[in-house]
This record gives sequence, C-alpha cells and structure tokens, in this order.
Amino acid sequence: MAAAHRAPQALILAPRGRDASIAASLLKEVGLGARICADLDALTRDIGADTAFLVMTEEATRGADLRNLVGQLEAQSSWSDLACIVLTSRGGGPERNPAAARISEALGNVTFIERPFHPTTFTSAARTALKGRLRQFEARARLDELRESGERLTTALTAGRLGSWELDLKTSELIVSETCKANFGRGPEQSLSYGELLSSIHPDDRQRMREAVERSIADNTDYVIEYRVLWPDKSLHWLEVRARVVSDEAKGTSSLVGVSSDITDRKTSEENLRRLNETLEERVAERTAELKRTHELVLTEITQRERAEEQLRQAQKMEMIGQLTGGVAHDFNNLLMAVLGNLDLLRKHFAADAKAARLIDGALQGAMRGAALTQRLLAFARRQDLRVEATDLVTLVGGMTALLEKSVGPDIEMRFDPPDETFWTLIDPNQVELALLNLVVNARDAMPEGGIVSIGLDTPTPPSALNLGAGPYLRLSVTDTGQGMDAETVSRAIEPFFSTKELGKGTGLGLSMIHGLAVQLNGALRLESHVGRGTTAELWLPATTAVAHPEPVIADSNEILAGDAVPRSTILFVDDDFLIAMSTVDMLEDLGHEVIEANSGAAALEILRGPDPIDLMITDYSMPKMNGGQLTEEARRLRPDLPILLATGYAELPDNSTLDVPRLGKPYLQQQLAAEIAKLINVRHPGTADATASERV
Repeated sequence: MAAAHRAPQALILAPRGRDASIAASLLKEVGLGARICADLDALTRDIGADTAFLVMTEEATRGADLRNLVGQLEAQSSWSDLACIVLTSRGGGPERNPAAARISEALGNVTFIERPFHPTTFTSAARTALKGRLRQFEARARLDELRESGERLTTALTAGRLGSWELDLKTSELIVSETCKANFGRGPEQSLSYGELLSSIHPDDRQRMREAVERSIADNTDYVIEYRVLWPDKSLHWLEVRARVVSDEAKGTSSLVGVSSDITDRKTSEENLRRLNETLEERVAERTAELKRTHELVLTEITQRERAEEQLRQAQKMEMIGQLTGGVAHDFNNLLMAVLGNLDLLRKHFAADAKAARLIDGALQGAMRGAALTQRLLAFARRQDLRVEATDLVTLVGGMTALLEKSVGPDIEMRFDPPDETFWTLIDPNQVELALLNLVVNARDAMPEGGIVSIGLDTPTPPSALNLGAGPYLRLSVTDTGQGMDAETVSRAIEPFFSTKELGKGTGLGLSMIHGLAVQLNGALRLESHVGRGTTAELWLPATTAVAHPEPVIADSNEILAGDAVPRSTILFVDDDFLIAMSTVDMLEDLGHEVIEANSGAAALEILRGPDPIDLMITDYSMPKMNGGQLTEEARRLRPDLPILLATGYAELPDNSTLDVPRLGKPYLQQQLAAEIAKLINVRHPGTADATASERV
C-alpha cells in the first residue's frame, strides 16, 4: 500500500524586510501553506517529498554555498523536479545578472520575478509551480502503485511457484526468473537461453509448442500450452506455460511475456486417475458386457434382484394367506367330518324311506362338494393329504384325452402329441388329473370364440427363477391361443379367490390349488402370458426312476361293511373335537367294534398304560399339547405291536419325522373308515376273523 503523504507546502527563504511574510500571505490566498526558513541550511534541511516549491530572494543566495542545496535537489526521486521562484531586484534577471544566472544553472527549474511585483504576478507563478508539482505527485502515486503491484506480482509468482520470462520476438533474447530456471531443471547461476529452452522440450511436444507460439503471435491471442521437458538429469517433468504478446510502440519492439509452472505432480495425479478410470471403465465395460450377456440369456443382475425381491414378497404374502387358508380349511374339514359322518349313518337308518334317503343323499352331496372345496383350499395352503405314487405322465394325459375334448367343446381344437418315451414322476395322480382339467378349462374360458389348446410334455432345464432343487424335471404345459393376460394379472393369478371370470363362473381357487399342489410335490407352477397372444401354464414336476407297483387287493368295502371280513375289535379313538369324536364313535360301533374314547394324547397314554386289551388306535393328528405323531411314538414304546391309524385333514407331519403309519384323510365316510380298519386288522389277525369275532361276542 502506498505511504500516506502530508499536504504540500512551500518553503520560503527571504531574510530581509517583509518579503517572507508577504509571500506567505499571498500563498495562503491560493490555498497553500508555507514555512519560512531562517537560512539556506534550514531551507535545505526542510526540503522533503511533500515540498510544493521553493521561494527565495536573490540576496539570500548571493555569495552563499549552494552545493548542499544542489545536492539535495539532485538526490530527488526520478519523479521529482522541485521548482524554485526567485525574487530579484529590478533589472536583476538572469540575462543581466550573473548571480541570477548562477542560480538558474545550479537549481534548474527556476522562475524569476522582479521586485517590486504585482501580487497577481506572484500568485500566477505560484499556481503554475503548484500545478506542476501536483502532476509530479500524481506520477509519484502511479510509481508507488506500480512498485507495489510489482511486489505483489513477485509475491504471487513466488507463492504460486510461477516462473516469469520474457522473449524478445525480434532478437529471441530470453529473460527468465530463478523460478523459471528451476522449472527447466536449472539452478540460479545457470543460463537458460531460448535455444536451450527449445532443446529441453520433449521431442514429441516441440513442434506443437512452436505452432502455439506462432499462432499466438499471428492472431495476437494468449499463448497457453502444456508440454513435457527433459531436465539435465534426464528426468521428465510437465510444465504449463502462459503468455501474451506485449508491444512497445516507442521502442518499436514486441515481446512474449509470460509465466511457467511445474505441473508434474498434477499430471502424475491425472495420469494415475486416468489409469484408474481406464481400469474402472474396463471393469465397467466387462461388467456391462457380462450383464448384457446375462440379459440376453436368463436377465440383468438388477432385474434378477428385483424379481427375487418381488418373488420373496409374493412368497411371503402367499405364505401368510396359505397359513390363514389352511387353518380355516382345517377347521372347516372337521365340521364337514361331523356332518358327513352323521349323514352317512343316518342314511342307513332311513334306507327304506325313499324321500328321506333322497334328502340325505342331497345333503351328502353338498357336504362332499364342501369337502372338495376344502381340498382346494388345503392344496393352496400345501396341506392336503397327497397319495403320492410313481406315475407315467404320458399314460395319465393320454387317459384323459377324451374327457378333455368333451370339456373344451366343439369350437376348440385339442392337440396332444404324446412322446415315445415314458415320463415317470412321483405325484398324486388324482390331484394332477384335476389340475390338468382345471388348466384346460381355464384355456377354454380364455377362448370364447374358439381356438387351439395344446398339451405338451418335455424335459427341459428349469429356469433359475423357479428356484427348484437339483435334478431332472418334467414339464407338463397347457397352451391356448386366447385373450392372454397383462403382467399385473399374471402376478396375481395364483392368489386365492382372484379371478378374471364373471361372477358365478369361477371360485378363483383353481390356479392357487395347482400352485399349492406343485409346491407340495417339490415342483412349481409357471405362467407366461401376453395380451392378445394367449397363455402358457407350465407344471414342473421332479422326474423319477421309480416305477409303479400294484397294491395288494383288499376286500371290497361292501363286504367289509357286511361284517364278514373284519373281526369285532377294541379300538382306542383319540380326538379333541367333540363332534368328530361323537360321529366317528357311532360309525365304529355301527361296524360292530367296541370303542374306548380319549380326548387328548395324555388321556390316551393313561389308557394304554392300563391292562385293557386294545386291537387298534385311531388318533387325530392336530391336537393341542401332544399331537398324533408324538402320541404314536409314545404308544409304540408302551405297546410296540399296536396297529395305529392316523386321521388328519392335511399332511403336516414334520420333515424330519420317521413315523411310518397309515393315514386316513378327513373328512371320511364309514366305508372308507372300514376299509382302513380292515387293512390293519387283517394284517394283524390273518385268517382268524371268525374265531376272534366269536370270542369277542
């Protein structure tokens, strides 16, 4: 920052008379302060940077030694040219007065005023001198600013490690700072000519540098470039150079003036970042290509994750619905058990009454339809009791062809091209037949104006989206050329009670039942559909190498009911449901058996610990505190040879269960109950039916 200066004032040396006071008074009128000096030495000492000009009388300098004064004036700054007003006697100007001429020669910038003078003459000369001095002060201020700017520039260049340089475009003379030399690997004492500068530039960058210089000179544009330089120690560095053309019209010269900075660290970082980016780009490209390949084969990773999340949400939702549905269906099953059991017995008592028998049969049919609905609900909940056996799907589908053709009607063409080989799988044939019929009926309903239904059997590799276990699978597919479904409808198609059919034309349980059946058989149901292009339903089932074996022939149920094939037995019946216990006990007693009732597992074990002979135990599976499976294990410890029949509305035995007991599905009729008892009693007492019966009676 420029130093502060005091207000300018004139110095007056007029030791005789009133000249000093008059001059000071006149200067005051023009707004300028003045200081009256006692002698020449005082005047010389008081001259400073803020002195406006000098006022002296000729006689004050006559015979005086002016060397100190002259030395003081010669020592002035380059901007300063201090004026002096000399008051002479009449006719005492320098042209006629040698003393005045000596003053003019010694002091330089001198104005002579002859006395006596008019005040206007003096004030005019004072104003002229002051005006000139003020212009000098302005020059001083500009010089101060330039000096400070130069100092700030030097500080900035040093702080920014910027080297300054100037190239004379005519002579190619190069002037460089120490920092600029350092940028080119030179020490302060070493030279750096323009030729040496050019030779230090990397050969691959040299021509580019020359072209940039020429372009800057020709177009009068800024010169900005980055290039590599080789230091004397052969190390490689990067420089950033900026400059512009500066012309001196007075001298008729032009120079390229600029700065240089070492950007090696930045370039190294950029290079490292570039390599990192290239590596990342390569990895991204590889990953993108991999994702693209994946998309072209299965789906992208993101789509897979989204689909997996959606499947998980759907599975969780279906699991919750399944648990609720299974619980409701189980309770409904128990109610139907009581209804069917009592109706079955009641029918026997009214066999001779045609009207009553007809009414009872109607009630039985309604109850059986309710049982079928319950089975569908349990199938959706994956809790229905399946009778799994090795089955050839080719034979199963072939045997249903006639039924399927009648089901679709004359306006729809059925197509099934059976493969030559067999397709063995472990399934419940009746349930799969119902599932296939349901799929075909759905296909028919999707083609109200006719179309084609195609049934296919093949063995492709399951898509990973199905999340099936390892091993070979069979695919039973039903494809129609109907209306098709959008994605949202497909996603909801297996929800229970969801249907696109008109009210009264479907329960909405068909696909949910098939889904539950497929999962229970360790398979899957897959739907693929597009609006206007039809639907394909795929039932995926595990393949097996097992083949079907004929079951042993048992007595006809009618014969069993006649009482000739089954001996009268003592049966322990266990069930916590009062209505089921009442109807089943009545059915057993109607068959001629003696029944001991227990309403819990604990009560049954107390009876088994007693001395009473028991030929068979029939127990419900789902009971509080101790279920039928746990009761069976405890009962076998007490009576290892005791036959046990497990009655259950659904197969909910744990996966790690080792129980090997026959099961009777709820709801059951007396005829079914008698058939299962006959199997167990005949196995235990072969050929002793009559003797045992007589002993019991």
